[in-house]
Amino acid sequence: MTKQENAAAELKSKVYDKVNSCIQCGYCLPACPTYKSMETESASPRGRINLVKMAAEGKIDITEDLKKPIDLCLGCRACEIACPVNVPYGSILEDAKEMIKKKEDESKKKPYMKDWLMNSFFTNSKMLQVSSNLLYLYQETGLQKISRKTKLPEKILGNIGKMEKTLPTMPSPKYRIKKGQMYKAKNPETKMTVALFLGCINDSLLYKVNYYTLELLRLAGCDVYIPKNQGCCGALHAHQGYMDTAKQLASDNLNAFEEHDVQYIVTNAGGCGAILKEYNHFLKDGTGSNSKSKVDEFTSKIKDISEVLYELDTLKFEKNINKVVTYQPSCHLKNVQKVDAIPEKLIKSISGITYVELPDKDSCCASGGVYNVINYDESMKILSGKFQGVNHIQPDLIVTSNPGCLLQMSHGVNEFSHDKQAKSIHLVELLAEACRIEI
Repeated sequence: MTKQENAAAELKSKVYDKVNSCIQCGYCLPACPTYKSMETESASPRGRINLVKMAAEGKIDITEDLKKPIDLCLGCRACEIACPVNVPYGSILEDAKEMIKKKEDESKKKPYMKDWLMNSFFTNSKMLQVSSNLLYLYQETGLQKISRKTKLPEKILGNIGKMEKTLPTMPSPKYRIKKGQMYKAKNPETKMTVALFLGCINDSLLYKVNYYTLELLRLAGCDVYIPKNQGCCGALHAHQGYMDTAKQLASDNLNAFEEHDVQYIVTNAGGCGAILKEYNHFLKDGTGSNSKSKVDEFTSKIKDISEVLYELDTLKFEKNINKVVTYQPSCHLKNVQKVDAIPEKLIKSISGITYVELPDKDSCCASGGVYNVINYDESMKILSGKFQGVNHIQPDLIVTSNPGCLLQMSHGVNEFSHDKQAKSIHLVELLAEACRIEI
């Protein structure tokens, strides 16, 4: 067999039953953001599924014909909600990306820079922390003001450089949560003991979100344990075809969260929570120390911060927020974790808020992990459409529940909003302000 035939056979062994479950009905088309923006069948879920099937049958080349349509998928998984026969599109997408990555590794186009980012940068907490500290100094020393005034990032990086404006203001590194510690509840009656998943982006770039999450949990009545050896969830890796690395990260996190018995493992990032809930999908063989029961127990404990706070119902909001507020859902929080109305209910429970529903709120903002960096123009096309709804309601605050969404909507304010004073914030930032939790 040739290399292409071997690759096709391997792909077929992984996906053939799954792709054949698609009946090509087209119910997914209106739900797909890239189909709506590109208006071509190869940019739709059923079109991509058919291409994967053809690649598995050896009728088309995996890299030449399949790579581009697959890379242009956001992975929002809205198609799974619309599908009447429950086609596992997310699993098909990951299998296809894994095979495309293998073919790239065999070619002269091996993505060395991308490999370094995925296998050495995002997996190295010390390197991420150093980068975070450098960003803090960049802001504190005034270098950021100079670079923005001279538009240096845009001159060097083009359109991608514009995203420098979305970088959040970094608080002192003293607010970064220390791992390996138990933080006791501030509520006199402890309701439960939970563990907090810090992630890699939130732990380095948005550690104030983690800080607010911790303080809200403590105020709500939780003892909060921070496992020492936790690391990146592996979502970025799985979505880019680096499944071996994703599996290793999953295994490491399973072991890290065994350190202490807790009721829930709390996340504050829709994408992280989604992959954590699906560890049993790509660790399903239960090999090594990761027995099926161990993986299932871990995934059953994953809860978004909004779910835990809503369940406890113990927060006391002490400050009125007299602003017009809307909510942009995280695709992975809604479509994978199935957390839909709860964040909006929490927002509406704060006194003073005028809540206005975002038109077409369930459509993806086109952040997609690193999608908005790799496919900037297509991402901006989708985001500009999203901001037609934002401009219609003119909110003061756009609340999000995922770091990628937060940064993407901030970029949207800079690029497409009629009101440049509007702010994109995480849900826990809003709740913390209402509870008078400050940094």
